[in-house]
Amino acid sequence: MRFAQRAQSLDNSFIGEILKAAANPDLISFAGGLPNPGLFPVAEIQAATDKVLSSDGQTVLQYNTSEGYAPLREFIAERYYGGARNNIGADNILITSGSQQALDIIPRLYINPGDGIIFERPGYLGALQAFDLSEPQYLEAPVTEQGVDVEVYAATLQTNPNIPLAYCNPNFQNPTGASYTLETREALARVLSNYDTLLIEDNPYVELRFSGTQPPSMKDFLGDQVIALGSFSKIFSPAMRMGWICASPDIIKALTAIKSACDMHTNYFTQRILFQYLQDNDFDAHLQATIDIYRSKCALMLNALAEELPSDVSFVRPEGGMFTWLTLPEDIKAMDLLSVCKERGVYYIPGIPFYASTPNEHTLRLNFSNSSDENIAKGVKILGQAIEEFRS
Repeated sequence: MRFAQRAQSLDNSFIGEILKAAANPDLISFAGGLPNPGLFPVAEIQAATDKVLSSDGQTVLQYNTSEGYAPLREFIAERYYGGARNNIGADNILITSGSQQALDIIPRLYINPGDGIIFERPGYLGALQAFDLSEPQYLEAPVTEQGVDVEVYAATLQTNPNIPLAYCNPNFQNPTGASYTLETREALARVLSNYDTLLIEDNPYVELRFSGTQPPSMKDFLGDQVIALGSFSKIFSPAMRMGWICASPDIIKALTAIKSACDMHTNYFTQRILFQYLQDNDFDAHLQATIDIYRSKCALMLNALAEELPSDVSFVRPEGGMFTWLTLPEDIKAMDLLSVCKERGVYYIPGIPFYASTPNEHTLRLNFSNSSDENIAKGVKILGQAIEEFRS
């Protein structure tokens, strides 16, 4: 059978390898972007499920609106975007099947084959996979520990003033763990304000800050020029697939039409369970417990990297999130090193799939949230030994 042209270049090999590695008990996997399962509030979710079924079982098992459960949308509008103070309410929120669905439907609304998307270099692999289906032209802007290179943004837009979309992951970026500084955000907002380009601001990790001060969002600076994404996957439960889009009502209406053609609506039963949990429990306390554990795991990994790795390996010191990013010396490619590490029982994801164009083959991503403290120490030690073995 002949596949459509848009499907010819699809490659799920890296995602498949990540999931296999995460499920293999014999491997120490730093590859996935998985939350720590010990933090899932199982008993509280069970109680919320029982309560929803016993109080409104026939309703919650029925079809519902494409936009999502209105009280949950109001909760998101208030908690994350200031609610009525910023004139944002349920009409500005669309519930999606994780933020991954948002990354799928937004380019369907704006991108024709060959249209430009400004993308971070390196950038989120899941966004690249979703955007690829719309066949865009990627225009990359390098990411440093201060955030995206705004001068490259300005030059790109000056040359291509009609770019429909740009994408950013400004808080504890996936894959690097870097965050945009206040100065970077202000400068980027000044540049974008001169154009009609819409900025997709993807924020799945924003509540996982364990050091530093949180700057305002890009939506705070640019308002309706930003389509903001959020998710409960990293802070509550990824299996529930609860994400959202916050945008102007006109954009939400158009995206809802596309979404309803895809799946009618996001799992209504799960929406109700999530909202019941949020009503009955202290979500901020849950978040604080998560932050405390991730802070400890991140510090453990960074200290181990400093001790076990040669001085010519550099790494990002994130202020939150789930990842750090390593840059190897020019004599070591991350894919080649992975072969040595796998033989010793350690797995990571090389940087290659995070680049829209020619990759930096000397980079790799490490996840610290989903490993035990013992495995973090052991795995980093093995990584250091593998580097020495590879060189010898």
